[in-house]
This record gives sequence, C-alpha cells and structure tokens, in this order.
Amino acid sequence: MTTLFIYGTLKRGGSNHVFLVSQKFLGEVRTVPGFTLYSLGDYPGMVRAPGDTAGVTGELWSVDDACLAELDRLEGLDEGLYQRIDVLLAPNSLAGSAQTYLYLRQFDGLQPIGSDWPVGPLT
Repeated sequence: MTTLFIYGTLKRGGSNHVFLVSQKFLGEVRTVPGFTLYSLGDYPGMVRAPGDTAGVTGELWSVDDACLAELDRLEGLDEGLYQRIDVLLAPNSLAGSAQTYLYLRQFDGLQPIGSDWPVGPLT
C-alpha cells in the first residue's frame, strides 16, 4: 500500500475520482509551503514554488499497487507529463509525507490558481 496525496480531478467529486473508489480515503491534508497549482485546462498541475507560503490542499489516500500503476498511466509518467515524488505534509497532518504527482512540463503563460483545485459535489 502507498499513501498518496491527490489535489485535482482524483479528489472526491472530481472527474477522475472513479479510479479511487475501491481505495481507502484517509482525510484532507495540505502540503508544506513551497508548492502551488497551475491550471492545465481541465485539470491542475502542482509545481515547486519556492516563494509559496501556503502549500497545496488535497486528500490523502491509501492505494494498492494495482491502483498506483493505473494512476501512473493516467498521470502520464511514461510520457514525462508528471513525476511521482515524496512530498512533506503540513505539521499535524495525518502523515508526515506521502507520494504525489508533480507536473514536469513548462508552465510559463499558464494560469496560476494557488493552493486549491475546486471539484464538484462529493459523490
């Protein structure tokens, strides 16, 4: 099992949440400062942002190996779209760190959106 921090369309109510329905939701968390989100159209990309003081909000999930492999394909790891990394979570979170997906492509000219990617109603 892998502890995974998610921040976009995989969140409860998000368009890709179906990939996590058989996995275990652990709670809502935030990364330590130093990360921010950019809008990539229909989904966000989290990038390192040394000047950030807020971090990124999201959800913590426990996922099995089969789910993680499917998510790696969805997130385009083989195409170099995202990289799965360890990220520190804010103090008093449910865990000290987790795996997450960091956006690897150029984001100049994209819309910065800060710490939260809104999703639809919870399902």
